Formats: sequence, structure tokens, C-alpha cells
Amino acid sequence: MDFTSRQLRAFLLVAERRSFSRAAEAMFVTPSAVSLLIRELETQTGARLLERTTRQVSLTAAGRALLPIVRDTLEQFERATASAGEYRRARGEVISVGAAPLIAANLLPAAIREFHTRRPGVRVTVFDSDLASVVQKVQSGAVDLGVGVFNRVSGVHRERVFRFSFILIRPDDGSVTRTSTAWSAIGAETLITLPSTSPVQHAINRQLARAGTRPLTTTGVNALDTQIALVEAGEGVAIIPSFGVPVCRSRRMAMSRLINPVLTLDFHLIRGVSRKLSPAAAEFSTFLAGYMSRWAGHTGVL
Repeated sequence: MDFTSRQLRAFLLVAERRSFSRAAEAMFVTPSAVSLLIRELETQTGARLLERTTRQVSLTAAGRALLPIVRDTLEQFERATASAGEYRRARGEVISVGAAPLIAANLLPAAIREFHTRRPGVRVTVFDSDLASVVQKVQSGAVDLGVGVFNRVSGVHRERVFRFSFILIRPDDGSVTRTSTAWSAIGAETLITLPSTSPVQHAINRQLARAGTRPLTTTGVNALDTQIALVEAGEGVAIIPSFGVPVCRSRRMAMSRLINPVLTLDFHLIRGVSRKLSPAAAEFSTFLAGYMSRWAGHTGVL
């Protein structure tokens, strides 16, 4: 049988309102058009569904049996069309994500690729810059989401999605085999650092002070990528978050986990407080929170 949604809608409205004219008003058609739709439905079902008199309309036994089925069918159809509408709106939508270069180059691409298997029509663009610029873009609404380690700032909602630890990296000369190092055991050597305004460096400096450790000298750079490259070149050692482990594995360097204590670092998703995320951006935000945990487990990040 080839029923139409208009036939089913007409039957449901007449059954609920006990009136052809009131059903016609709800459908913005004439009572005669509703009557025609009911007749077509009765012809297709082979049963009389409604009893009509000059004073009232009532359901027959066949109509009473059909009513819950029609109601359920129309509810399912409306849910399906609503979902299809959301999907059509999401297709072709652009999501913008900001991150520091190391995150943008080494974590986000695989996450975006996996997200595309779920939402192939959504385009994800990446804004790779320093953290201050990422925050500024999120505050202004130019970027939907920021990913990384951020200080608490006004105009931005910050959500923790994972916690990383810290590792000590040094040139690999074949003599270092330990897998862990105490903070207090960091010797008098050149420490390659990030700016003191960096939330990562702020946490490191605070712990070094607590441990009573003083590097021989420090060399300041602006990016984790530069820290890692200079360590590989033999210019010193560095303390970095453990999300840098996959990058370090491709370099000639030794890594050890910093312990006593194991200091953790919150990894965040940020968005502007005055701007509601689009459905696709909200979905990507939820997806990325789950992806971080899977990524850390798969890559063996400490």
C-alpha cells in the first residue's frame, strides 16, 4: 500500500479533533480536501475508518486499531526529517579550530580525519598560532574552538578534556636509559624554556622552585617545536608536556617521566561565552573530548 503523509495527517487530525472542518483548518485546506484524503486512505486500507453524521465524527473499530499506528508512524517520520534537516544544515558547514603549532600539526589532523568519517560534509579549518592569538580569535568569534593549555581569561569558557604529565627530554647520546627522573634531580644544565607567560612554563617554574632546582642557564624560545629541535641539536634539555611524546619519538633524544611529584597539566577546549556553537561545532567539541583519551592511549602518552 502506498500511503502519503498527508493522508495519514488528515486521518490523525480528524480522529483527534472529531471534525473535518477543524482538521482542515489545521492543514490549511478545505474540508472537502480532507474528506478526499480520508476516502483515499479508506480505499487503500479496504476498511471504513470513520463514522460520519451531521453532528459528529467517530472512529470505527478499524479506525481505532489504525490510530496508534498512524500516530507512531508520523512521530517517527517527523524525527527522521528533523534529523535529516540538521544533517543538511551541517553539510557544507565550516568549523574553525585554533591551536599552537605542535598541536595543530601533530594532533588535530588525525582527529579531523576521524571526524570526517562521521561528518564528511563538514569542513574543519585550523588556525595555528601562539596561545594568545588563539584566545583572541576565540573571544572575537573569528574561531569557534581553541585546543590546548590555556589560562583562565574573561570572555572564554574553558573545559578540561584531558590531563597530561611532564617529561624531561635531552639529546640521545646512548648513555641515558632511565625512564623517570625526579624534579629535584634535574642538574645544573642549560634548560630551554618557553616564555614565562606560558601556562605550561608557569607550572614548570613553580615546580622547579618547590624542588629547589636551579638550572645553570636558560634559553627562551616561543614554541614547543623549537624546544624539541634545539634539544635534538644538543643545545640543552627541556621540560615539556607529555603530549609532545609522539613528536619526540621521531627525533634523536631521550625521554624520561618527571616524578616526585608527578605533576599534571590540564588540556582544554575553549569557546567564546557570548557565541553559541553551531550544531556541527558542538558535535566536534564533544567528539574531540573523547578522541583525546583514545589518542593518548593509542600513542602511549604518559
